[in-house]
Amino acid sequence: MSSFHQLAQGFSLALSPVNLLFALIGALLGTVVGVLPGLGPAATIALLLPISYQIGSPVTAIIMMAGVYYGAMYGGSTTSILLNIPGEAASVVTCIDGHQMAKQGRAGPALGIAAIGSFIAGTIGVIGL
Repeated sequence: MSSFHQLAQGFSLALSPVNLLFALIGALLGTVVGVLPGLGPAATIALLLPISYQIGSPVTAIIMMAGVYYGAMYGGSTTSILLNIPGEAASVVTCIDGHQMAKQGRAGPALGIAAIGSFIAGTIGVIGL
């Protein structure tokens, strides 16, 4: 019974409004960074380390940095689909089919498929951890 109590306590901490806000900020920042080729999530997290000391809670800082990572993984698919230039190394395969769909005038569905796939993969990864 103790482990369920600890699990519920962890969820209450992670799902607090402040932590959800920082997760959203991190995901938006990560998406912008993922679009830029050459500036990856590792460099962005390294640049955000001084800011993380000012946030206050280490949990909030880690949640924001996780949001940056997940946002960058999705943002890299945007340039792969639209420009055939992967923003991240994980988005190289997206260039093959995604850019072909964009050339056929179906860039919107390609970006939607990438967003849904990124969400499902991120959810499975978090549950698996």
